[in-house]
Amino acid sequence: MKRSFVIFALSLLSLNAYAGLNKWVDADGKVHYSDTIPPDVSTQTVRNIAGKGDEKAPASTAPKSLAEREADLKKSTQEKEDAAKKKAQQDAQAEAKKSNCNAARENVQTLEHSPAIITYDANGERTYMDDTARAQRLEEARKAMSSDCN
Repeated sequence: MKRSFVIFALSLLSLNAYAGLNKWVDADGKVHYSDTIPPDVSTQTVRNIAGKGDEKAPASTAPKSLAEREADLKKSTQEKEDAAKKKAQQDAQAEAKKSNCNAARENVQTLEHSPAIITYDANGERTYMDDTARAQRLEEARKAMSSDCN
């Protein structure tokens, strides 16, 4: 009989666990926590971390099935592969831009400082570059250098 009474009393006391919890600060700056809201004080509702009163467990603590874990693993693996491919592509583009910059600098240097520049025509015959062609190529090389070397 005593055991039944103790169980009944404890079950009545546990009903208070479902009460909301409010946080408020009084005029002296002291923080109070209570289940009742004081009349003239602004309150802040405290998050229910116990999970009581919820109909189902939070999504973060619910166990995942094997299929869900495999799907998550495949998704994270795919994301890592995509990130690695993107990084490799960016590195390749940066390397190509650096190479183009160096080539453009060399072209500008050659066109500015060489006394005579020899070119080959479609038949493979050597010809000397005249001043207008040299100026045109120098302008093209400077444009390429300004676009690739920034």
